[in-house]
Amino acid sequence: MTRLRYALVGTGSRAQMYLDAIATTHADVAELVAWTDTNPGRQEWSLTQHPGLGTPASFAPDALAEAVREHHVDRVIITSPDFTHADHIVTALDAGADVVVEKPLTISEEGVRRIAEATERTGRNVTITFNYRYSPRNSALKQLIDSGEIGEVTSVHFEWVLDTAHGADYFRRWHRDKDRSGGLLIHKASHHFDLVNWWISDVPTRVFASGGLRFYGADNAALRGLGPRPERGTTDSPLRDRFSLDLRTDPTWTGLYLDQEQYDGYLRDRDVFDAGITIEDNLSLVVDYAAGSTMSYSLNAHAPWEGYTVAINGTLGRAELNVVERGAVLIDEQGRTVVDPSARPDLVGSEPARPASEHLNVQRHFESAREIPIPEAAGGHGGGDAMLLRDVFLGAQPDPLGRTADWTDGVRSMVVGLAGNRSLAEDRAVRISDLELGPAGAVAAGVKA
Repeated sequence: MTRLRYALVGTGSRAQMYLDAIATTHADVAELVAWTDTNPGRQEWSLTQHPGLGTPASFAPDALAEAVREHHVDRVIITSPDFTHADHIVTALDAGADVVVEKPLTISEEGVRRIAEATERTGRNVTITFNYRYSPRNSALKQLIDSGEIGEVTSVHFEWVLDTAHGADYFRRWHRDKDRSGGLLIHKASHHFDLVNWWISDVPTRVFASGGLRFYGADNAALRGLGPRPERGTTDSPLRDRFSLDLRTDPTWTGLYLDQEQYDGYLRDRDVFDAGITIEDNLSLVVDYAAGSTMSYSLNAHAPWEGYTVAINGTLGRAELNVVERGAVLIDEQGRTVVDPSARPDLVGSEPARPASEHLNVQRHFESAREIPIPEAAGGHGGGDAMLLRDVFLGAQPDPLGRTADWTDGVRSMVVGLAGNRSLAEDRAVRISDLELGPAGAVAAGVKA
């Protein structure tokens, strides 16, 4: 099999999955020949963690086109912050390389237009990595819907809750700035909107959104009387509390971020209750789809447990998927967050923590409910990461579920967030056709002329 030449843009936490795959599992088909990051310390640390990478050439972040040509790059993997995606995608395509990009595809209507024009202009491929499609539980729900057992889809209810470990993290780092991440409707929920588009084989047409910053942030802290707080979590200040993230407690956080602050001053552990946060932590949407169904969606970023519930109503019955990814977030004697209570029964006391679980049930009209078996899986994103990486590096395998995703799937997932953000700003329902996506971008979104 041909060994493709890769370049990587961005060496933060998400990049480590790809670096490990290139250095180990998929070393026979992939070679990292060049890479870049705005922080050279992160590159140096990543080399120590993945010795099988060899010695990829470093290049300046604004020299991607030159690097693609000089090093004869076949594909560029983009794991840089969301607001940079469009620039890097367009540059890579125009320079002659295909692209693999982390979600979201981009964060703006302008970004969609530019990417659409570049793919049309160059004819090159853009793969977006929606790993949740590959999770066995989500695949099982897709199979159930495709089988026709619940009939034609009439409505979807989808609730996702992020706990006070994972959810809080978006309010510590650059994601807290909507101009950089697009907010949780784009950065996080594009995963969820893609799942629905894929599950029901449909495209969104209209969005109404409501929500706000109701838990995190300085104003909410003041309303609850929290008092003075340290600006960051990595401190010995007595003002630290269970929402403070100490980068010294994890060697990966230390290596990727704390030790590298000397280069760019980036703080990965900012206080979730300080000023300047511009994203929402509570969101609710009503989304209409082209074939006639409607979704009610909610996202909460400060729940005590983490997981999701989705119910698909059809003309013949109903399917329900209930997932607990993490049952509780607890604090140990040293004040450190424990996100796997099952490994520390001493912290739970007499009452057991909510166990991690996943259940898929179907009930047709005038019949009893039954549970659908879900194959066991291990690894990140419900077992999806390993299968995703297989398709990224080996090419899409024959798959009746169509789990591989290209840039048009990325557009259809993020236009819900784009319309939702506009709906929040303008207090009205927004049609996808109202967005300024350009002709090619509109076609990708499924908007009819």
